[in-house]
Amino acid sequence: MAAKIEGVKVPFVPIGGIQGLPSQRPLPSTGPSSFEELLKAKLGDDAGIKFSAHARTRIESRNIAVDGQRLEKLTMAVEKAADKGARESLILMDDAAFIVSVENRTVITAVDRENLKENVFTNIDSAIIVE
Repeated sequence: MAAKIEGVKVPFVPIGGIQGLPSQRPLPSTGPSSFEELLKAKLGDDAGIKFSAHARTRIESRNIAVDGQRLEKLTMAVEKAADKGARESLILMDDAAFIVSVENRTVITAVDRENLKENVFTNIDSAIIVE
């Protein structure tokens, strides 16, 4: 389709000329991009539970055992809390309690059985009892 300028037909020529623009081939993938790595680092590859520096200090100083089984129970409890729309949860286990940011999947602090007595927990919106 040609346009007319003062009665003269002007041929349509694409920007790249008659041959057209050279097609850009996608670069070969050599592994995960830096964006993918950054995203995985932010989200966590397994979306597991993280521990804040404060929580790690409390766990060490109070000799609270956090093994694979306890970590699995903690993860399941956080998932249940997330399903119910909780944001900050108190998770009570056999001999310890954990305050967890459900949205961030991060343990904020940990308390052993001995320090649970007469303790007041604030800024939580849910409690989960794990057996």
